Amino acid sequence: MLDFILTTGDQAIFIPTFGKAIIVVLPGNLTGTSRAKIQGRTICVEGNEKKVIVPGCPYTSPPNVTPGAGILSIQSLAANQKAKRVKSGGKAVLLKGSSFRAKFQVLAPATLPPPVLTPDTIIQYFGTGTFMTTNFRAKGT
Repeated sequence: MLDFILTTGDQAIFIPTFGKAIIVVLPGNLTGTSRAKIQGRTICVEGNEKKVIVPGCPYTSPPNVTPGAGILSIQSLAANQKAKRVKSGGKAVLLKGSSFRAKFQVLAPATLPPPVLTPDTIIQYFGTGTFMTTNFRAKGT
């Protein structure tokens, strides 16, 4: 099925709920590495999603309600987010598609409120996200 091709400047929008963790999400920006362009913006190809890193995101994980912080990233794409037919430089072109799988890596654990300050023991949380594109002209499959 045809879907919009992702380009440099498009965003990864993370859903704030990652299991029991609630994350103050910030968007991640895509940077394409293809030689091809759409409306002057470089097309994103398979592998470009791995460079989407969003550091410094605060989070809580009840009952640990004193915020901690970590890094958001894209763990894996859905099958409909990689073109099966359209390639650039031998790599599949990235498509808007449905939802990708996301990872939140804890750097500073959330804690119980003072005076207890017991830290969250989970070091990774998993969630989802979607892509927001500015390309509404070129599609691929």
